[in-house]
Amino acid sequence: MKTHAIRSLRDTLASDPPAYGLWVTLEAPSVTEMAVALGVDWVVIDAEHGHLDWHDIAAHVRAAVRSDTVVLVRIAELQRGLVKRVLDIGADGIVVPSVESAEELERAVAFARYPPDGMRGIGAERATAWGQCIAQHAAEANDHVLVVPIVESLRGARSIDALCAVPGVEIFFLGPADFSATAGYAGQWEGPGVAEQLLVVKDAVRRHGKHCGVVATSDSNLVERRQEGFTLLAVGIDGPMLASRIQAALAHAGQPRRFDASLAPPRRPRGSD
Repeated sequence: MKTHAIRSLRDTLASDPPAYGLWVTLEAPSVTEMAVALGVDWVVIDAEHGHLDWHDIAAHVRAAVRSDTVVLVRIAELQRGLVKRVLDIGADGIVVPSVESAEELERAVAFARYPPDGMRGIGAERATAWGQCIAQHAAEANDHVLVVPIVESLRGARSIDALCAVPGVEIFFLGPADFSATAGYAGQWEGPGVAEQLLVVKDAVRRHGKHCGVVATSDSNLVERRQEGFTLLAVGIDGPMLASRIQAALAHAGQPRRFDASLAPPRRPRGSD
């Protein structure tokens, strides 16, 4: 855990400009290293979706060592063992998917904190400098660890006031795609009426004095989200950003291509350049 980076993020958020970050899904730690070299405020390593394993997660965390970039890990589900292992690796906090009740969020906070405030176990791993700084880490961790829920369902939205009342939580993320699915629009980023509902949730979070984040889908959407009052802005997701840039380059070269869900390449006409 990098307490200095967490303090820096809190200072940025307190001064009101958005804190910019990157959502990371690819296994190469160079992705995080590049984001850190550009001075982003935070990254989320997504271990809920995709194929990142523990080796990959640790490599991404190491890519941000001794920087002021906060590293959060999105766990697959709320499990005490997953939370403990992520924090032992040295992440600065956890992102918990699909939180829908205050009870769930209270458990997440408890899993992330040492007794008597929680139930996190003490290990001689990277977070404690391999057992050499157990006392220091134990003294700092509870006040600095970030527990970040994602509100991505209608039920979660209905519980937002109760979620915001849970002590130890200062940041929320919204998940438009899953929210849309629970509203009956699976496959759409923001189905009919969803954009408006998400802004209501964001306003509630801000009204409670908390910060609210979201992933931007384009450069123009990044500006739009800032104008809407989101305070943590992901400039994008690494995989989609790379894929769209390849498509754009091919189109500019006169070779427009489209992805297919089967990942089969498109047939090229004979004689094409």
